[in-house]
Amino acid sequence: MSDQPVNTLTEVQNWLNQTASPFIISGPCSVETPEQLLETALGLKETQKVNVLRGGIWKPRTRPNSFEGIGELGLKWMQQVKVETGLPVMTEVATGEHVELCLKHNIDMLWIGARTTVNPFSVQEIADALKGVDIPVFVKNPVNPDLQLWIGALERIQGAGITKLAAIHRGFSIHGSSIYRNKPMWEIPIALRSLFPNLGIICDPSHICGRRDLLQQVSQRAMDLGFDGLMIETHRNPNDAWSDAEQQLTPDAFDRLMESLQFRQANSADLTVANDLQSLRSKIDKIDEEIIALFGDRMKITEEIGLYKKQYGITIFQLERWQEIMSTRSLLATKIGLTEEFISKFLEQLHKESIRTQTRVMNNE
Repeated sequence: MSDQPVNTLTEVQNWLNQTASPFIISGPCSVETPEQLLETALGLKETQKVNVLRGGIWKPRTRPNSFEGIGELGLKWMQQVKVETGLPVMTEVATGEHVELCLKHNIDMLWIGARTTVNPFSVQEIADALKGVDIPVFVKNPVNPDLQLWIGALERIQGAGITKLAAIHRGFSIHGSSIYRNKPMWEIPIALRSLFPNLGIICDPSHICGRRDLLQQVSQRAMDLGFDGLMIETHRNPNDAWSDAEQQLTPDAFDRLMESLQFRQANSADLTVANDLQSLRSKIDKIDEEIIALFGDRMKITEEIGLYKKQYGITIFQLERWQEIMSTRSLLATKIGLTEEFISKFLEQLHKESIRTQTRVMNNE
């Protein structure tokens, strides 16, 4: 790697909105046969709702002996479909060799998958292969919820000279049960957008959901949160798909999904609406100031408790007290319509700060 510092993403421009709004990518999870790819592509073209045709050529699978992609042969099929439909084409790359083969076959756009994003060595190999070209590149979030790892992958690709750069939110793998294949954890892409407002971000509801019946609500949520587009997997006959059959749609079902979505603007040109929103936000600002002042009062009492515990040799953490707080506050929260998930996370952070405060007092820090 170069000794020069990697460029930050602060100067990245959102080129997606210059192309289309919203920016829609669709196509099969895996390229299987020339007929399957062409029939799916023609169906998508007929909807007039797709900007780019996607298709997986190399498929990193969790376990061996699964279909791992058709390989280089599929790139030739994508070339032909591109000619017949006029749709730009894109695929996933995981190595420098993949990049070289895609450039050789005039693939228009590339994306880096979640399993590759987790490995800086692999991302740098891809970045090195991209030097000297300026093809659009999308970077999916890493498998696990690690914002810095996601940012690092984006910075490595930008450091190769790529100017048309965007992120894909495809959810995160976590331990435990969930209705989602990969939990959305919307706060992470929102944090990415907060740090880099000009970076384009699209959502991949197919990999978040893992099943067709959840696609509409997740797609709508992404649009409501201001994402720049969607990547949705489609197949001429999803039930016969060689990979991820449960999450793919037919082109007709994709068309109906897109018709069901509401695409809202970030701001209103209506002055009355803008003024009304500002008035409501001012009320929130006042409440937030009061909440923060109450936090300060609470921490002062926490300090007093810490001094008392220090004087009488009492431990900082009291399990019964913590269980009481969680139980009673959760009950109060649910009565006024707050979710248990929200109040649980809030209380955990509040408790963490209380422990930090008492630790400081106990140790004269």
